[in-house]
Amino acid sequence: MNLGTLDLTVVAIYAVVLLVLAQWVSSERAGHEKNSSDYFLAGRALPWWAIGASLIAANISAEQIIGMSGSAWVMGIAIGAYEWMAALTLIIVGKWLLPVFLKHGIYTMPQFLEQRYDYRVRNVMAIFWLGIYVFVNLTSILWLGALAVNTVTGLPLTWGLLGLGTFASAYSLYGGLKAVALTDIIQVILLVLGGILIAIIALDEVSGGQGFIAGMQILIAKTPERFDLIFTKDSPHYVSLPGISVLVGGMWIMNLSYWGFNQYIIQRALAAKSTQEAQKGIMFAAFMKMLMPLIIVLPGVAAAILAPDLISPDRAYPTVMNLLPAGILGLVFAALIAAIVSSLASMMNSISTIFTMDLYRHIGSGEKSETQLVTVGRTVSAGAIVIAMIVAKPLLGNFKEAFQYIQEFTGFFTPGVCALFLLGFFWPRTTANGALATAIGSAVFSFVFYKWWPELPFIDRVGIVFLLCTATGMIISQLQGAEEHPEAIDFKEVDTSTTRGFNLSAVVIIIMLVTLYATWW
Repeated sequence: MNLGTLDLTVVAIYAVVLLVLAQWVSSERAGHEKNSSDYFLAGRALPWWAIGASLIAANISAEQIIGMSGSAWVMGIAIGAYEWMAALTLIIVGKWLLPVFLKHGIYTMPQFLEQRYDYRVRNVMAIFWLGIYVFVNLTSILWLGALAVNTVTGLPLTWGLLGLGTFASAYSLYGGLKAVALTDIIQVILLVLGGILIAIIALDEVSGGQGFIAGMQILIAKTPERFDLIFTKDSPHYVSLPGISVLVGGMWIMNLSYWGFNQYIIQRALAAKSTQEAQKGIMFAAFMKMLMPLIIVLPGVAAAILAPDLISPDRAYPTVMNLLPAGILGLVFAALIAAIVSSLASMMNSISTIFTMDLYRHIGSGEKSETQLVTVGRTVSAGAIVIAMIVAKPLLGNFKEAFQYIQEFTGFFTPGVCALFLLGFFWPRTTANGALATAIGSAVFSFVFYKWWPELPFIDRVGIVFLLCTATGMIISQLQGAEEHPEAIDFKEVDTSTTRGFNLSAVVIIIMLVTLYATWW
């Protein structure tokens, strides 16, 4: 099914409005030249609504919409655990981690590691993140986005890759994070509106026109196994979501690393005009994460009935989109494009921030001018998206479930990243050598388990490797006879207090999670 004239008009209006708005919000007052703080951290002046919206827009991309819907087509709503547990993780990030980062006034996560450990840790982790962001995250967003465009419009994959990359560059290269974050409220409104529409229409189709509620009842009656939130060992999906580990095991490590120590995500919170403003944005994002499975997971479950013979799970969401009437299809397609290009733009900005502030700024002698830093940032953004367009198909074209592939691949490194930061936060004796051993040990331990214990679910592997990495860092530090590091975090000097609104919201989210898992256990 190709987009009709009405659908194309809707998409064109969205594209024009986004481009014009991005240029408008990026403009600087007369006489002020954009500097590195403006470009990489939006002048450290983002309000809570922009932070929350940008967190969701950066997170919900083709990887989530296409990949997670595909996993829902296979295993059901249990895949939504990544979203629901993220809401709880965000509370922890807002309460204990974010105040430390904001107190240090950092641009990047590697910069924090340099302040806590030394320049070697900064360089190693900066190079590591650049590789992951360009060759895993950026390419996966592009590839799955192009796949969705191909399924809905018939546009060849190559043209889809080129079009998405060019569009994301057009609205973000000049303005940087400010252009991305202040337009993300439009992206999120489109994403939520379009996602709710597709869920309603898909379930109405399942019920034969009897409505959303009837469709939900039919889904539960026909596919009860797809509404299990906790898989037992006899389930074929246990290897992907291993039982109780989803609640108390390796899932926590995955989420803490992603939401707390990931430049791509935390950068918009670092750009807040105050700690309380950042915490309000974090809580806004947490409530949105509770809603996301309705938008992302349910269409994939519905597709199991509507299109049971798909050649690939990752075609579930685009296939359901083709059920939509003219006009509505254009709106939902615009929402999908919004999610894709926002994530691409956010990733490009994070790549340029790390490269510029953690590597380029330290090359050679002498200070780099603000103009140089911004120019290099724009150049690196453009270069990263070009590389991703070239390598996307060779890297991801042969995988059946891209979401699970991405989770498992990043799971090789996530335990070490999480251990590296948590040791830096909470164990003052951790040394730079201990930190490096922790980071390197993650890949080594993960490969050993992957090679010689392949049946171990990767989430359990993440949990075990995290414990081993933590122990490695502590042992190496102790062998050095380490005393308390001079740059160790002293929480007595960090204000981790939260407002009554934050605390009440946290309680509400916890109640929602307990109710959810008690109902669908």
